[in-house]
Amino acid sequence: MKSKSAPVDGLLDELQTTLANGSVGRRIETLRRVTDLFLSGTIDYSDDQITLFDDVFQCLINHIEVSARALLADRLATVDNAPRGTVRALAFDDTIEVAGPVLSQSERLDEASLIEAARSKSQAHLLAISIRKVLSRAVTDVLVQRGNAEVVQSTVKNPGAEFSDNGYDRLVKRAADDEDLAACLGLRPTLPRHLYLKLLAKASNTVRQRLEAANPKRAVDVPTAVREAARRARTAPAAVTKQTDIAHALVKSLHEDGRLDQHLVTQFAEEGRFDETNAAIAALANVTVATAENMMLESRAEGIMILAKVAGLSWSAVKTVIRMHDELSGAEPSDLDACKATYERLRPSTAQQVIRFHRMQQNVPAT
Repeated sequence: MKSKSAPVDGLLDELQTTLANGSVGRRIETLRRVTDLFLSGTIDYSDDQITLFDDVFQCLINHIEVSARALLADRLATVDNAPRGTVRALAFDDTIEVAGPVLSQSERLDEASLIEAARSKSQAHLLAISIRKVLSRAVTDVLVQRGNAEVVQSTVKNPGAEFSDNGYDRLVKRAADDEDLAACLGLRPTLPRHLYLKLLAKASNTVRQRLEAANPKRAVDVPTAVREAARRARTAPAAVTKQTDIAHALVKSLHEDGRLDQHLVTQFAEEGRFDETNAAIAALANVTVATAENMMLESRAEGIMILAKVAGLSWSAVKTVIRMHDELSGAEPSDLDACKATYERLRPSTAQQVIRFHRMQQNVPAT
């Protein structure tokens, strides 16, 4: 360690002389020598020595041309213990040739710096961020909000990107006017089921064909967009997510503990949580999740009302579930007054008969 202290400590003297009297060429040569010295001993340098290199680099990059800064960024981008201040300064450089290498590769940029850059820099900077190996939900939220079509599609294609529920919701809305984005989004394995349904309900035939080509084992098309989405949601491996399993496990636990009631159903529906709402109604109606899902995903609200009648839900709870269904499926809003009249006339015994019919249908092999 001590053998490296002398050349490191001597950098400041040379730097002061170079900045005071040196030409641009001499400054670039000093930067090259400093970079070589740093890279030759990155494993051995102490934190204090790296801090000294950080100070030297930052003094130099303010007095050199773009090509030299770009070369420095390229050399430091993949260094595990590159000086943080220098890396951050390069990342916020207005020239993408300088910022790009560290934005897309450097592990020395923390999440706060990435978010700040994503909020304030150019679309080229955002595109560089979008291809990082790992992207947190907080970072992708900004990319999805600020990014142009190229940035958003690059982010969706990144297997290391994670998305929040709000991020996914925003993506589905943007995909309504962007077929390429819709196709990319539909192939993401973590897209929540209810948003997959909403995406497919509004997707064009071209997008559906592209997704069908990616999964050739799909069943034949059915007439309406909502039924098409329902079929894909049931059959596509990408539609069954870890979040769905967690939701079902939560509802099962609540039911076994005697804590599941219509107030929770209403809460789930108000929050747009399709999986929890579906599983809760299934448990209260004493039907399988699959049976409830088939009925919940119908294009009209009758299936919901039949399940709700068997589950003993009040109209207030049923109304909330119908609104959630309409919003998530992209369907026209249901006539709630007509639904209320139908629900009040519906007998529990009739509802039970319809559910038995649905069970029979599920047991019949598909043709």
